[in-house]
Amino acid sequence: MLEQRYRWKNKHLREHVDVLDGNRAPHILLQNATYLNQSLRKWIQANIWIYDDRIVYVGGNLPDKLDDCEIVDCQGNLLVPGYIEPHSHPFQLYNPQTLARYASYFGTTTLINDNLVLFLQLEKKKAFSLLKELRNIPASMYWWCRFDGQTELRNEETIFTHGDVKAWLEHDAVLQGGELTAWPRLLAGDDMMLHWIQEAKRMRKQIEGHFPGASEKTLAKMMLFGADCDHEAMTGKEVLSRLMQGYTVSLRNSSIRPDLENILKEIHELGIDQYDNFFFTTDGSSPSFHEKGFIDTMIKIAIEQGVPIIDAYNMATINVARYYNIEYLHGNIATGRVANINFLQCETDPAPVSVLAKGKWVKRDGVELEDSSVVHWDEYGFGELQLDWELDSNDLEFSMPFGFEMVNDVITKPYSITSDYSDGNLSFEHDECYFVMVDRGGEWRINTMVKGFANQLCGFASTYSNTGDIVLIGKRKDDMLLAFQRMKEIGGGIVIAEQGKIIFEMRLALKGLISDKTMPELIKEEKELKQLLQDRGYVFSDPIYTLLFFSATHLPYIRVTPTGMYDIMNKTVLFPTIMR
Repeated sequence: MLEQRYRWKNKHLREHVDVLDGNRAPHILLQNATYLNQSLRKWIQANIWIYDDRIVYVGGNLPDKLDDCEIVDCQGNLLVPGYIEPHSHPFQLYNPQTLARYASYFGTTTLINDNLVLFLQLEKKKAFSLLKELRNIPASMYWWCRFDGQTELRNEETIFTHGDVKAWLEHDAVLQGGELTAWPRLLAGDDMMLHWIQEAKRMRKQIEGHFPGASEKTLAKMMLFGADCDHEAMTGKEVLSRLMQGYTVSLRNSSIRPDLENILKEIHELGIDQYDNFFFTTDGSSPSFHEKGFIDTMIKIAIEQGVPIIDAYNMATINVARYYNIEYLHGNIATGRVANINFLQCETDPAPVSVLAKGKWVKRDGVELEDSSVVHWDEYGFGELQLDWELDSNDLEFSMPFGFEMVNDVITKPYSITSDYSDGNLSFEHDECYFVMVDRGGEWRINTMVKGFANQLCGFASTYSNTGDIVLIGKRKDDMLLAFQRMKEIGGGIVIAEQGKIIFEMRLALKGLISDKTMPELIKEEKELKQLLQDRGYVFSDPIYTLLFFSATHLPYIRVTPTGMYDIMNKTVLFPTIMR
């Protein structure tokens, strides 16, 4: 198990020193490199020696031995450390491998990832085996440990057990606990969650909050409980409030909260001109949001908004590494660090022309290189979804007196149902649709209505959701059943049926939750899905997040969960699920 505990074995460290002694040649020599030295806050010229995945020397000397060494003349480029995404949700249709590879093309070569899908879908042994496998891809992958399921789960105490949470916290690839989406439970006296926070702090690991709209007093209380950082500030004043309470603030620019430009304007208006306690996150955006980049796009926005150039790069590199206590591995170009290096054409353009990740070229002179690493997902429990149960017209009976209405992409509120749904079809003259959530195992369902999702959608089925359960939406029950049947045939995914025909399908080959396709392929599919839904009355910007958050109980006001229709503010189940 030592290979799990230590980044490099003793024999590797001896080899690294052998390079300096002239007994071995480095594998790559970056000669005449002008690089960003964060300690000096200057651009410095040096030679950089790389052996395997590690920088073994930075300075004016050249190696004594150059046998089979790749020599790269870096004149004309500026070198910066690989960017770090500190708050990644790597299962938003994409999977951790495809996300990491695509992100690395834009210079984001380290990701700190949410483990929620792994916690809910895999037994611990398989999850940890997958984490070990993902060490072999060029990107550097780290993880969080969740303390709650972000929804109301049946028998949650048997899922988030003390033993499993403790084992995740103890894993060396896990850098933090959280995010604390169930923080109201903590305030209400949940001592088990508080104990897990205490354990994380004992292990010198960070705690990530999730405090949208929190008052100053609430922020202070959560700091006292042990929270270290929060990514939910949406205005300059909210950033200042968090800084005043001692938080590190992760500035967000995501598919549902593209806030960075305005936040930076507002914090500058407030006189904030120190950036050491800031870093960036795209917060698990949908695939198409990343069409033009990752953390590099945020650096560019920061520079355009007047953040000093070195601070802008620091917010994507060394600030993150220092916060997570991994500065000895990441965040700067220095001896001993992992060889994650971006090659830029100029300091104001953070999109790299070449990228080294763990000492391997993933992009060279503008050309994206193919990933040779293979993850056998089926070996880790991510095989094709197989449903051994049927859905019929008896499952599409609706009698609930109220449904839920979409306020925006992710906020839903209750509303009184006024439509007549006795004949099986709904009119296209209004924006109410049937809504069904069915247990993935076929044991329970809940039937209601959703207002504001679409006005001309016949049948829609998705195995992609926060809980992994199945969502059906539509105006016509026959098309809803048809979409479900096709979704079942393709092994899980998202399907749209219209007037007895399938007009769209997105196969999610990995357990019906995530795709095995490359990011460019997935972006194309997602954009097609969004256009089809918008043509049928979807007026918001991100249907993927809408699907994800139908059951997510960390946002107001009413949610459809595995326990039933749930009132967030009053913390009560209004209507329980029905056993099938």
